[in-house]
Amino acid sequence: MRQYNFYTYILTNYTKKVLYTGVTNDLDRRLYEHYFGKDQADSFTAKYKCFYLVYYERHQYVNYAIEREKEIKGWVRAKKIKLIEQENPNWTFLNSEIMEWPPVFTG
Repeated sequence: MRQYNFYTYILTNYTKKVLYTGVTNDLDRRLYEHYFGKDQADSFTAKYKCFYLVYYERHQYVNYAIEREKEIKGWVRAKKIKLIEQENPNWTFLNSEIMEWPPVFTG
């Protein structure tokens, strides 16, 4: 049976004032999309420059990833911060664990 990976993730901006929670089946690609969409004013992540990964978790099934995204989005900021700090107490930007950072536009 093929193993699938789905991710629930949290991004922040450089000053760590804004949090964005999302879900994807390709974290590398999605981080790339957030980063290169940073100059488009029509998306939340572009408006607030949220492309720094501070938390992610892998799920085998998409429905689990989506449910987790909804759960986290329903939390108050303090609870999201607690989740981030359990795994990443220094709020290290984790992008380079997933991909070349900063990404290089290829096309």
